[in-house]
Amino acid sequence: MSRWTGAAGLAGAGILHAAWGAGSSWPLADRAALADAVVGRPAAAGTPGVPGAGQCFTVAGALVAAAAVVAHPPRRIPRLDALHRAGVTGVVAVLASRGLLGAAGLTDLVSRGSVSDRFRRLDRRVYSPLCLGLAGLSAAGVLLDRADAARDAAPAG
Repeated sequence: MSRWTGAAGLAGAGILHAAWGAGSSWPLADRAALADAVVGRPAAAGTPGVPGAGQCFTVAGALVAAAAVVAHPPRRIPRLDALHRAGVTGVVAVLASRGLLGAAGLTDLVSRGSVSDRFRRLDRRVYSPLCLGLAGLSAAGVLLDRADAARDAAPAG
């Protein structure tokens, strides 16, 4: 269940980033509010403040790919299982790093200019806990799969 919940959260975030790439400002009123709340950079005169469509679609693709990796159950084939664990470990590492940086108020180290007060407040209250939660769900899915595999492989008795 944790694997599917984590994958659904990642896919949902991917869909949201794709919508932003297509020009939506949902759930905010306009692109300027989106720039301030989600990116942390207020729109300057003549600039939207929001990353371009290509960047939004790149992040959307990465999130959907991460969802696919997390959702995919291991195959019990040693090389594929190791590749799957490596992929999930990468997803967990990126999400946990993003969550920890945001919780510490240091997101601007990896996203230059993400410094608006509104963004920092939302980052600490929403975005960072969400990233940490998705990291935990993703990791739990792999750990639970490994525990099930070990239990299934154990001799009866």
